[in-house]
Amino acid sequence: MYKMYNTKMILIIGLGNPGTKYRNTPHNLGFETLDVIKKQGNFSFWKNKAKLKSKISQGRLNDEKIILAKPQTFMNQSGEAVSQLKNFYKILSKDIWLIHDDLDLGLGDVRIKNNSGAGGHKGVISIIDKLGTKDFIQLKIGIGLKPENIKTEKFVLRKFPKEKQEAMAQAKEKAANELIKNLFNDN
Repeated sequence: MYKMYNTKMILIIGLGNPGTKYRNTPHNLGFETLDVIKKQGNFSFWKNKAKLKSKISQGRLNDEKIILAKPQTFMNQSGEAVSQLKNFYKILSKDIWLIHDDLDLGLGDVRIKNNSGAGGHKGVISIIDKLGTKDFIQLKIGIGLKPENIKTEKFVLRKFPKEKQEAMAQAKEKAANELIKNLFNDN
């Protein structure tokens, strides 16, 4: 078992749904942005940690200990995994970064918010409910407004059309860079 000493650690959680069926969908931007971050540091291979209901990669960025996590619960139960991770690693809520899609932002826009609400995002609602706080940092990646004739669930679980895939690849890079820049500017 891993024992924590007085070492500061940052937990970066990307929201998504497990399985290849959900790759390249708006709801998996959190998972896919973690993959971009992982390439920018010295991180371990992804390891499935059933006890934590997550895939984990540990490493360093700018000599800071970082844990990357992809909850393996489905989106609407993300709070179960995040609560397990927070408790196991004894991380303060303020040291948690959450990456997720956002319907209210323009396609590819990135926004960082601290102590923010869920904005209707069911994964974030689950996390706030399980942690009992919203005192964590959210990195939101815009997926654009959904057409009125499509239900939200269908919109966020559909594959990105070919003409939007390049914009989303750029958005993941931009989000990863913004997170890293802000992570180390605040320390």
